[in-house]
Amino acid sequence: MTVEYPIPGAWIREFTVPVPLDWSDPSGASIEVFVRELVDPDRRREDLPLLTYLQGGPGGANPRPTGVDGWLAEALPHYRVVLVDQRGTGRSTPVDGTVVAGFPSGAAAADYLLKFRADSIVRDLEEVRRTAYRGKKWATLAQSFGGWLTLTYLSIAPEALAACYVCGGIPGLPPSPDEVYRRTFTRAAEKTADFYRRYPQDVETVSAIADRLADGDVLLPDGSPLSVRRFQSLGGDLGFGPGHLRLHWLVSEAFAPGGRLTDDFLESVLVRSSTAGNPLFWTLQETIYGDGANGPFRWAAQRERDRRPEFSPSRRPLLFTTEMAFPWMFQEITTLRPFAAAMEELAAVEKWTPLYDPERLAANEVPLAAAVYFDDVFVDSGLQRDTLAKVGATQAWVTNEFEHDGIGSGRVFTRLREMVRDRGGEQR
Repeated sequence: MTVEYPIPGAWIREFTVPVPLDWSDPSGASIEVFVRELVDPDRRREDLPLLTYLQGGPGGANPRPTGVDGWLAEALPHYRVVLVDQRGTGRSTPVDGTVVAGFPSGAAAADYLLKFRADSIVRDLEEVRRTAYRGKKWATLAQSFGGWLTLTYLSIAPEALAACYVCGGIPGLPPSPDEVYRRTFTRAAEKTADFYRRYPQDVETVSAIADRLADGDVLLPDGSPLSVRRFQSLGGDLGFGPGHLRLHWLVSEAFAPGGRLTDDFLESVLVRSSTAGNPLFWTLQETIYGDGANGPFRWAAQRERDRRPEFSPSRRPLLFTTEMAFPWMFQEITTLRPFAAAMEELAAVEKWTPLYDPERLAANEVPLAAAVYFDDVFVDSGLQRDTLAKVGATQAWVTNEFEHDGIGSGRVFTRLREMVRDRGGEQR
C-alpha cells in the first residue's frame, strides 16, 4: 500500500518493497524494506533526478524530517529524494533483542545478523531502484557508514549511480579494525583533552562521578548498572559539533546537594547509552570491516583498549571512548543482552562475504566527491585519503571546519555538488 501526505516544505510518498532475507537464496524467506520519498510539493509530478540517502550507522534508520532543512533543503530543489530504511532498522522488518532471543542458539542468531551487512543493503537498494523507479540511475548522498555502502555499491553495481557524495565516511582499504582503533583511540584521548581544556571545571566533576560509580551500586532507571566504563562511552558525543557542550551540561548537573547523583542525570545517561532504538549499531559495529578472509576480529576495540592503560576506568582524569563496541556492553546494557551469544560467534568469524572490488574501484568512472573531516574522531582522515587515492574519478575536500555531523550544516552537500558539476556533472 502506498501512502501520500504533506509535511512543511515537502510531499511524502511511502511504500514497502519485499526483498530476500538472503540474497544468495532469492527464493527463500523474505523481509520488507520501507521507502519514504520526498519531493518539492510543486514538482511532485515532474520527472526529477533521483537522490538516495545512505544513512550512517551501522544499523541506522533514515531521518524522520519534521521540515526541510540541512542537507534536505539543499537537495529538494534539484532531486526527488529517496530514503530507504536499511534492512533491520526503522520500518524495514526491524531487528531487536526480542527477535534475536527467538533463535535457538548464538550461532543461528549470528547467521541471521550476517544478512544485514553492506552487500545485502546495496542489493536491497538495487531492488528498490529497479522495481519502484524503473531502473533509473540515481545519485547517492552518504553520511558516515553510508560511505562504506557507497564503495560497496561502486563495487557491485556502478552502472546504477549518477554520482556519489560522501560526508565523513570513506573506509580504509583493505579494511582493518585493528588499524582503525589504533588511530581512533588516540583521537578519543585528544578529544577528551580538548573537552577538559574547554571546561576545566569538569575535570573534577567527571572524576567525582567516576569515583561514585566505582562503588558499584548505582543503577539506571531500567535497573541496569551504571559502571564507569559505560559512563566513559558517552564520549561519542565529542565527535559532533555541539557535543562538547552537551556533555558539559550533563556532567555539570550530575550531583544533587549531599553528593547524590540526580534522577535527571541517570535518566539522561540511560537514554544516551541504552541503544534501545538502534541495537544493530553496537551489534554490527566491527562486522562492517569484514571483507573476505580478513577475520576473525575477536573484539578489536577491546584488544586495543587493553593496550591503552590510560583508558582504564580507574585513571584520572578519566578518558572517554567513542564508537567502540566492547564485550561488557552485551552484559550491562539491557537492550543488548539478548545479542551476547551471537556476538561471541561474530567475533570468531574468519571469512565474510566480499564487500569491495579493488580493481573495479580503481577503474571507477562514477563521479565521487567526499568531505573528509580532518579532526574526525570516528573515521580517520588519513585512512580516508589513502582510500580515495585508490578509487577512480574521486575528489576530496579536506576540512576542519566541521565535525562528523557537518552534513547538517546546509552547505556541505552544496559544496560537493559543485565539485562534481565543475568536473562535468552527474552521469545520466
